[in-house]
Amino acid sequence: MLFLRSLLFSSAMIISVIIFAPPSVLIFAMPYRFRYWFISKYPAFNIWAAKLISGLDYEIEGRENIPTTPTVVLSKHQSTWETFALTMIFQPQVWVLKRELLRVPLFGWGLAVLDPIAIDRKAGRNAIDQVIEQGKERLARGCWVVVFPEGTRTAAGTRRRYKLGGAHLAVAAETPVVPVAHNAGDFWPRRQFVKKPGKIRLVIGKPIATLGRTPAEVMAEAEAWIEAKVAELRGQPVPAAPGANGPRET
Repeated sequence: MLFLRSLLFSSAMIISVIIFAPPSVLIFAMPYRFRYWFISKYPAFNIWAAKLISGLDYEIEGRENIPTTPTVVLSKHQSTWETFALTMIFQPQVWVLKRELLRVPLFGWGLAVLDPIAIDRKAGRNAIDQVIEQGKERLARGCWVVVFPEGTRTAAGTRRRYKLGGAHLAVAAETPVVPVAHNAGDFWPRRQFVKKPGKIRLVIGKPIATLGRTPAEVMAEAEAWIEAKVAELRGQPVPAAPGANGPRET
């Protein structure tokens, strides 16, 4: 039964891409907020479909911690679910993502209309400069900047080395960072077809100050909070950090 429900939900996701992507590309010349309003209906539909078809409900804690003006959001990345959910919570927003995603037919084309910060992750320091330059422009425009500091999805109960790009941007822009933790990977595991019914908990932490601090200090505090909160949500110990050299630069 779980397989059949997951098959039906996956079909709904594919159909929704086919429905939303072509008009999303066609409205590229419209004002940004209209583009965002229209394209954000795609993740909203899939969050609703996941609840209806797969029994995947959710609750959000800590909304009172959301600043009144857009800042940098640092989130745990375990599944596709949080990419949908964050789009609905922090509006309008842009992601820091790898440039290759924009080449994905239909999905990537629609994503490009939202002006994401698309970087070449092999560019080293130049990639950080891209994040800072484009991120400051997006923040000034009134957009939240969402960063997944681990760079890619991680299996539930594990962690990757946190990279400093998001913290560099926050320090350069003199804006706090908002940490986000969740347990979506326990219900929508990465690289697994079957979605499990249940209730995902997503927690928004208190903003972390950046003034007078280094990017490494900011990221260390964000990482400690995120990993501790995820472990609390899962009822398990905090997983060990990967390696002993601290966060990477990009």
